[in-house]
Amino acid sequence: MPNPTAAMLVIGNEILSGRTRDSNLHFLAGELTRHGIDLREARVVSDSAAAIVQAINELRSRYDSVFTSGGIGPTHDDITADCVAEAFGVPVDVRDDARALLEAHYARTGSEINEARLRMARIPDGATLIDNPVSIAPGFTIGNVHVMAGVPTVFEAMVASVLPTLTGGAPLLSQSLRIMRGEGQIAGPLRDLAAEFPDLQMGSYPFQKDGAFGANVVIRGEDGARIDAAMTRLAGLFPE
Repeated sequence: MPNPTAAMLVIGNEILSGRTRDSNLHFLAGELTRHGIDLREARVVSDSAAAIVQAINELRSRYDSVFTSGGIGPTHDDITADCVAEAFGVPVDVRDDARALLEAHYARTGSEINEARLRMARIPDGATLIDNPVSIAPGFTIGNVHVMAGVPTVFEAMVASVLPTLTGGAPLLSQSLRIMRGEGQIAGPLRDLAAEFPDLQMGSYPFQKDGAFGANVVIRGEDGARIDAAMTRLAGLFPE
């Protein structure tokens, strides 16, 4: 059986403007690979309701799981919960269980919950909460969409909460070989090797070191023995 598939939707003007560097995609890709879920697509959209709703509906219809990051905080531009509710055609409002989590948290810290903080308790009808042990304000899952914070430490904690609930497949294994030749020299033999092993993924990633050109060739797949065989052939094609 093929592995389950996933997509990630990164939400925020700060990412598209270059003000903030996204690290959540890198983290999620690694975690999904280990869990046997194939991340097939990633998108970045602005804080535009129309763009977010469209992207959510397109991705959730195409993949088994969708992970979003960003836009569930307390400020006016945090509109992800509203957009997800619109995409699913359900109401969204402050929910008692989410409110209780926030009230208890702010009571412990000696702060009062206010209207802005209550925005983080607005959950679409029918969603289940995603645990947030870092800053308490929950994410949520509705259908096959998992809605998470953009702050990396919180996003990572939420991924850790969600992954055990998802069915995975075979983890993707990989090996690499550094070849001190330019890609133009290795392209033909590498193409033939890829045709010989159609069940594996082969990628070439060029680099330059001390004025010399080379490439890291990475072979990925689910069968370790097949990867070993392909790596042996690759090393034979390009002996040092």
